[in-house]
Amino acid sequence: MQLLYGLLSVLILAGCRPQDSLKAEAKLPKRINECSGMTTLDGKTLWVIEDGGNKDILYGLDLKGSIQKEFEVSNAANKDWEALTSDKLGNLYIGDFGNNGNKREDLFIYKLPNPLLEKGGKIPARTIAFRYPDQEAFPPPFDNRRFDAEALFHFGSRLYIITKNRSDPFDGTAHVYSIPDSTGTYTARKELQFPTCENRSKCSVTDAALSPDGNRLVMLGYGTLWVFENFREKGFGKGPTRTIDLGARTQLEAICFIDNQSLYLADERVFQSGGNLYLVPLPYKPPGRLP
Repeated sequence: MQLLYGLLSVLILAGCRPQDSLKAEAKLPKRINECSGMTTLDGKTLWVIEDGGNKDILYGLDLKGSIQKEFEVSNAANKDWEALTSDKLGNLYIGDFGNNGNKREDLFIYKLPNPLLEKGGKIPARTIAFRYPDQEAFPPPFDNRRFDAEALFHFGSRLYIITKNRSDPFDGTAHVYSIPDSTGTYTARKELQFPTCENRSKCSVTDAALSPDGNRLVMLGYGTLWVFENFREKGFGKGPTRTIDLGARTQLEAICFIDNQSLYLADERVFQSGGNLYLVPLPYKPPGRLP
């Protein structure tokens, strides 16, 4: 099967219909202000991280947001942790590739063993280093600043990185790269690029998640979901099956499936808003039907 092919067609946000505004399922603990990545292995424990400037800690939360476990991540300083995903074997992957200014030449993904099996308060990390094949300047000109990333998912034996566009003027283009999921140093393989829209506040990709059965990929923006049905069969195909307006514009930066038809989202705490966990049902809808 050819997983990825061609360019995606333009996403027409004017055609997406908003669902009810997000309703908080739980508050995140006060010590977690900047949740930047989230995943689960069993649908019961949410593993979360924070982004740059915070501790090198992996937190395990129950579905009501209470901290059940903390691990100090060894050999993996938090320069700018922006994504967290997992594989079928229970390994976790931390994306240390936040790159707001597009200046970084030290991009990493840290591979952690199954935290459900770890004892004590520390968890070891192994390093996967990579570079983008098409970045030649650090930083590049403003109109080509496309090398920040906040989205990561695992499929097959590869890790897929979806970039967050920082270009000025903003054109909404997101790029998809992949690297092997084993330790080493790699030049990432560019898979494709696609347009979202030209509204920076809606169309910057902040995270991604693949359903446990591998059939649904969801990408997250600030209040927007892009849903790819039948992903195992068609890959990115010709674009998302549907686009969903969540009816919210908080700083949503973390997403994971807890089962094949339910998502958890988290946003950063900014002044008096955010810092929540949200449960979003996502029943399957055949292509062509509106949400």
